Amino acid sequence: MTLSLRQIRYFVATAELGQISQAAIDLSISQSAITTAIKELERTVGVSLFLRTPHGMDLTPAGRQFLSHAYEILKKVDEATHLNVIGSEIEGMLTVAATYTVIGYFLPLHIERLRRLFPKLEIQLFELNRESIEEGLLSNRYDISVLLTSNILNPALVTEKVLSSTRRLWLPAQHPLLQAETVGLKEIAEEPYIMLTVDEAAHSALKYWSATPYQPRVILRTSSVEAVRSLVANGQGVAILSDMVHRPWSLEGRRIETVNIGDPVPAMDVGLAWRRNMELTPPMLAFRSYFQQAFHLPER
Repeated sequence: MTLSLRQIRYFVATAELGQISQAAIDLSISQSAITTAIKELERTVGVSLFLRTPHGMDLTPAGRQFLSHAYEILKKVDEATHLNVIGSEIEGMLTVAATYTVIGYFLPLHIERLRRLFPKLEIQLFELNRESIEEGLLSNRYDISVLLTSNILNPALVTEKVLSSTRRLWLPAQHPLLQAETVGLKEIAEEPYIMLTVDEAAHSALKYWSATPYQPRVILRTSSVEAVRSLVANGQGVAILSDMVHRPWSLEGRRIETVNIGDPVPAMDVGLAWRRNMELTPPMLAFRSYFQQAFHLPER
């Protein structure tokens, strides 16, 4: 029996979400299809990849090792099938400004691909906060930026969204809210809350909290995503953060679960920004076209 991409995708979704039911919802398929695929995969590799528990699916040591290989396989398949790129003869200098979250959790893979696709293009990358990026774009210090476009309000800038990352509630394993039929901001307000502050996360959170009669019971404000991850995994509180920064394990190897939120919570939008009314240079056009193709966006 041979491996299939379907099995690998189902395995990754289950590993990341921790529950077959959640993976089925995310993939829009039946739970039985995922269960069958995982059993076939385990027979093929000859080891158990998951521990089945009353609370979901926990990776075995072999499962964690296989997950690393699965990510590599899917990455190579994506590179081989989704990028019909634009000529590789583009050359010159491109200055790209990006925010902390984007550099940490989104951009490195794409910068690696861009450098392989355009070996003659020199990309200079700068990490800055939103205000500094806006000022730098308007003063021509940077050509283009990759940032949270939902935070951009300056009419002198053009934004182009490439990804919307859903925000969900982060919980430690076996938290009572994992068993609730629905979880809204009312229920979340009763829990100790870890508030992330980097990239205006606290400001974004308060905008959707302020539309309700509830407020989070904040016990700590931190600029560190890893601190939020560890605190949640160790049962010190809960948090609402995007799927883009979620990882199923803390640095201590403890599980972080996610659940959908019943109340309206906007997604975190990631995209490009540049100065309005400027003529895009060939390096800028190549950079923009790469993201359009990578995320299957219509070319404009």
